[in-house]
Amino acid sequence: MSEPRELRIDLPTLRLAALTWGDDDAPPLLALHGWLDNAASFARLAPRLAAQYRVIALDLPGHGHSDHLGEGASYHWPDYVRAVLGAADALRLERYVLLGHSLGAGIASMVAAARPERIERLLLIEGLGLLGDDGTQTLQRFRDALTHEPAGKRLRSFASIEQAISARTLASGLPANQARPIIERALREADSGWQWRSDPRINRPTPLRLAESQIHALLAGIEAPTRLLLAEPATAYLPSEPMQRRARCVRDIRVTHMAGGHHLHLEHAEAVAGWALSEE
Repeated sequence: MSEPRELRIDLPTLRLAALTWGDDDAPPLLALHGWLDNAASFARLAPRLAAQYRVIALDLPGHGHSDHLGEGASYHWPDYVRAVLGAADALRLERYVLLGHSLGAGIASMVAAARPERIERLLLIEGLGLLGDDGTQTLQRFRDALTHEPAGKRLRSFASIEQAISARTLASGLPANQARPIIERALREADSGWQWRSDPRINRPTPLRLAESQIHALLAGIEAPTRLLLAEPATAYLPSEPMQRRARCVRDIRVTHMAGGHHLHLEHAEAVAGWALSEE
């Protein structure tokens, strides 16, 4: 499989990092990873897409090798959307395929709603829209977020990369061989051992979420042909019935289910590549 190339993308207020696979002249596919992951989340899938696309997997702000936001800033979804749109502009991508996993799928949904004329196809793995709010936990979530440490929870140090992989495997259930590319990119060497590169503020809870009706209104703005891939059985925070209601908001969508866990693109890279490349 082809090795990725590092890419740096300068925006007005920060620099983003990315990994790229494939011919620079091929049609572009921009890939967005999940929360606390990074561009290496696509290390197994991207080489399988590179025969058809120039795959550009971003490190979202605060993740991987991308810059952290400035002092006093918080990681809100509109800022992620703005960063992705800025990266597409900097890369001169007039139209492109947009692929997202988990948080990246939520951000990709909003990018597609914001700039429908730019998106050729929308490919979503384990996510459609943002985490919503039915109102039952709004007040408690708001109070909890405002009592949280402003700088975010202090990140752990590890004696070795292997120890960090073991910790991620224990926390997420992701097998070590699948977690390794993400973890290796997520770490930096320090005097005390290995530390996470990610901004601790990413772990801060969100004080307010959009109501489900607002998410539906945003999803109705997606015009690109959309393909949604969901794990079976359903991930706990992506229950089937609400996801079906969201899917009905998108005018051209096809939903596929695949047996496996949340990181389907790591677990079943070949099958997910076939899904992504299919025009059906």
